[in-house]
Amino acid sequence: MFLSIVIPAYNEEKRIKKTLEVIVLFLKKKSYEFEIIIVDDGSKDLTVKKVEEIRGKNPEIKILKNEKNMGKGYSVKRGVLEANGKFIFFTDADLSTPIEELEKFFSEIKNYDIVIGSRAIKGANIAIHEPRYREILGRIFCKFVRFWCVPGFADTQCGAKMFRRDAAKKIFSLQKLSRFAFDVEILYLAKLYNYRVKEIPINWFYSADTRVRTFADGVKMLFDLIKIGFIHKFQIWQ
Repeated sequence: MFLSIVIPAYNEEKRIKKTLEVIVLFLKKKSYEFEIIIVDDGSKDLTVKKVEEIRGKNPEIKILKNEKNMGKGYSVKRGVLEANGKFIFFTDADLSTPIEELEKFFSEIKNYDIVIGSRAIKGANIAIHEPRYREILGRIFCKFVRFWCVPGFADTQCGAKMFRRDAAKKIFSLQKLSRFAFDVEILYLAKLYNYRVKEIPINWFYSADTRVRTFADGVKMLFDLIKIGFIHKFQIWQ
């Protein structure tokens, strides 16, 4: 297996089928073997049914079902640990990072262990911006991340990241956070274990139907950031 794509999904009945159709159409033009792993995070709508409809004609699609809502971090971890690909890529169900950007990741992964998409470095193109207040809060969050956890990254939260298989299996097996701050944790672990990480500019657009609740989830993410160092450096607070 050459490529595994992991997509966490929670109440995505309105767009998951279209997302999968776009990804499958793109990948079937390639010469390599691939799999797409959807991790349903306890959806209360018809997400699973929509995935199963398209999976009937596309055996490359697999679905894992969480019995209840466990969080994006938990779902990505589960998908990555089940993945069989030489390269493992996770992305969001809304395809805010278009699947065509995958080629940029492949062009860099040959020289690195991990390649992460960025909306905040030179060369990035944001086709549809977030509301102003979300952009401001995002910048504040990134500054705190650089100060407290992982210096050197402009954008830890972009939902598009590629890993070599060995790096992915090591890092995600150690991941503890189950919700939105998990991106910071995996980059913290990457640095802790001296994996080579490259941040690349991507094309991206904001989806108004985001699952991140700006204030409620923002407070939880800040609390999780504080926990990261204690969990992995001091082996407490687990």
